Amino acid sequence: MPKQISIIGVPMDFGQLLRGVDMGPAALRYTGLISRLRELGHVVVDRGDVRIPIRDADGGLPLSEDKYLNEITQICEAIYTKGQEAVRTGHFPLFLGGDHSIAVGTVSAVAGDEPIGLVWIDAHGDFNTPETSPSGNIHGMPLAALIGEGHPSLVNVGKPGMKVHPENVVLIGQRDLDPAEKKRLKKSGITIFTMRDIDEQGISSVANKAIMKFAHLKRIHLTLDMDALDPLEAPGVGTPVPGGISYREAHLLMEILADSGKVASMDLVEVNPILDVANKTAELAVELTLSALGKSIL
Repeated sequence: MPKQISIIGVPMDFGQLLRGVDMGPAALRYTGLISRLRELGHVVVDRGDVRIPIRDADGGLPLSEDKYLNEITQICEAIYTKGQEAVRTGHFPLFLGGDHSIAVGTVSAVAGDEPIGLVWIDAHGDFNTPETSPSGNIHGMPLAALIGEGHPSLVNVGKPGMKVHPENVVLIGQRDLDPAEKKRLKKSGITIFTMRDIDEQGISSVANKAIMKFAHLKRIHLTLDMDALDPLEAPGVGTPVPGGISYREAHLLMEILADSGKVASMDLVEVNPILDVANKTAELAVELTLSALGKSIL
């Protein structure tokens, strides 16, 4: 079914020390995302990019000990405002990152008053807090903030407190978790399908189990970190981890989620053109977005 889609770019790389993901939205647009969505019958409005403060040119030490917390909070508040505008007009918000810290703003924007389901596809858990994170980088903390744990300024983006209930979160594709993060996830009530689960059960079973978790909910927000894919398929990411989701597994996952009819908003994050090979990662990211928004083989 055709949708009205609002494209919102977030060229932010404050969540990590490695530079380059700020160029992700431009790479995705250059690869023809908008025209190809229109070819599927969708009405697409490009709402431009959220304004991003200038980061220190040397890309070295952060501005302060909080790893750009103030800047990320400011950006996520701006994402919240733009996302809310799209939701109020009945549009499907499609957020283009940027590092995964943007999810604090995107999920807050679409959460609304009714509970939503959250599908988090990522090689990592992004469930650290300042106390458990080995690096302190905020792109490893957004999911924790969304369930109400971590930096108060992030927890309270848009409106105070928890934005999504742990029992309404499904993680898919994880294979690189920090020791303390593992303990937190086991106690959290979040459903997690690691790469071992995908290997043992198959991506079709995992996708359908995820959808069943959301049987009682009307809407799902999908957040896709391109490092969930195997680096052979998606080399242009900042934190590649071997042994990820394959090309066809990723497409099938997107297709099954699309078939549910519940995906109402989406993030596409962590495309790093500096590290990419012949725009391969951006091209795959666009293809996966099309699958999530209704493109099928027949």
